[in-house]
Amino acid sequence: MTIAICREVSPALAQCELTHIERSPINVQYAQTQHAAYEATLKKLGLKVISLPAEPDLADSVFVEDTALVLDEVAVMLCPGAPSRRPEVPSVAHILKEYRPLVFMKAPATVDGGDILRIGRTLYVGLSTRSDSAGIAALEELVRPYGYDVRAVKLSGCLHLKSAATMLTQDTVLVNPAWVDPTVFAGTSFLAIDPDEPHAGNVLRLGSSVVYSTDFPRTLEQMSKFVVDIHCVDLSELAKAEGAVTCCSLIV
Repeated sequence: MTIAICREVSPALAQCELTHIERSPINVQYAQTQHAAYEATLKKLGLKVISLPAEPDLADSVFVEDTALVLDEVAVMLCPGAPSRRPEVPSVAHILKEYRPLVFMKAPATVDGGDILRIGRTLYVGLSTRSDSAGIAALEELVRPYGYDVRAVKLSGCLHLKSAATMLTQDTVLVNPAWVDPTVFAGTSFLAIDPDEPHAGNVLRLGSSVVYSTDFPRTLEQMSKFVVDIHCVDLSELAKAEGAVTCCSLIV
């Protein structure tokens, strides 16, 4: 069974870290309702959802993807780029150790999970404000024994690599070419998002199904030519915290 590790929305969400968007009021109760619907969608798709309790003092903790990289052989516990987010890691490690051996990245090297896009045995890692060259080098050392290649990717104008590019199908990347050069993803084709929807490049692929935001109808129309089973969720409040559909779960 595929497992999704999630975490309930912190009551402190409005104090989240922001980098590329302006701060706007967040309705935390509405965000919690949206997140519950997201978890329900994952359950509908057959995943077992493990929902960790909210962390009242950790505003961004709902975005569990940034704490770890889960591979078939091992889970890498990461060192998030924002110091305020590093206390999120131990509780996720406590759960993940039941399913994978763990290895740990150590500061000052930093990588957010949202910057890592796996395509086959290659891990593309965005050079962002949260993931640095030392972190990419540390990640390469940690995953080399398991046969993974690590490649740094330049970004422009977005928080994470997965803000700009995610896997839509087994061999097609959904991408915002204004934020990342799609030709860096060797051996894949790509579908460019609608340019009027710059944040539309984030999709959560689960086998032949995908989970996607309701906020991007034009890109959704294009996606429907590639994927039949699309499940749309409203994460508009979490998007105000620079969140998206991949951010809210770790898939095991």
